[in-house]
Amino acid sequence: MRRRKLFTLIPALSAGLALRSHSKPMAPSALSAAGFAISVQCWSFRKFTLFEAIEKSAAAGASAVEIYPGQKIGGTIGDVKVDPSMPDDQVAAILDHCAEHHITPANYGVTDVPKDEAKARGLFEFAKKLGLYGITTESLESLDTLEKLAKEFDIKVCFHNHPKPTKLWNPDKIWKAIEGRDERIGFCADIGHWATSGLVPLEVIRNIAPRVHAFHMKDRAEVGKWTHDRPFGTGIIDNIAILDEVRKHGFAGNVSIEYEHNWDVSQPEIAQCVGYLRAYGKMRA
Repeated sequence: MRRRKLFTLIPALSAGLALRSHSKPMAPSALSAAGFAISVQCWSFRKFTLFEAIEKSAAAGASAVEIYPGQKIGGTIGDVKVDPSMPDDQVAAILDHCAEHHITPANYGVTDVPKDEAKARGLFEFAKKLGLYGITTESLESLDTLEKLAKEFDIKVCFHNHPKPTKLWNPDKIWKAIEGRDERIGFCADIGHWATSGLVPLEVIRNIAPRVHAFHMKDRAEVGKWTHDRPFGTGIIDNIAILDEVRKHGFAGNVSIEYEHNWDVSQPEIAQCVGYLRAYGKMRA
């Protein structure tokens, strides 16, 4: 099988990007034995409400969730959708439901962030109310605003990639943009989307590991074409080596399982992914 190599424009671990963040850490209660949070991206349960996604994530053995915009909240809140402008009582209800199921809200996204600071500020205030570690976005054009607010609120900004030909499919574009920026600015590495784009995920990670703050972790059958997600360890992506690489640089963020297959009945497969990550932690603890 021919695999596309990562573009050579990315310098391996340049000094300007080799800093591991010493800013706000992940909530200790969410951390696995390997020092990172095992999270489920609630998009994996997009056919259900947020409250149901929290319950299913907990039942699968996860310790955290990544909340996405637009999901119906459920419970007594009903069909109201997750949005940064939601009132404090609804935010409190989400936190209460997370606490009831021993789940930590970790990240929020993927979300657009405007350049206008006043408009973007509401998103960061929302993230602060939820106690989030990071915001996941593709709004690279808003980098100046994002950096300013990341410093002020001490919240990570995690730039996410969708597959080629979307605007951030090539990690070199993010890498060059964030060089010299505050250490809170980094990557949300979507492993599966890199594979779809023809990039070998481990090769990418070896070049950007110091600035990986979060994952959308996946396993796939092939590199260079789209194939559906599968339980970790059953495809060709070497997620053990990927985790080893980022942990060399002190990674202590969230590994979100984003499982975009078998939408109605994916909980057992997501549980397999959680088990894989917990087994990794026991091996490396």
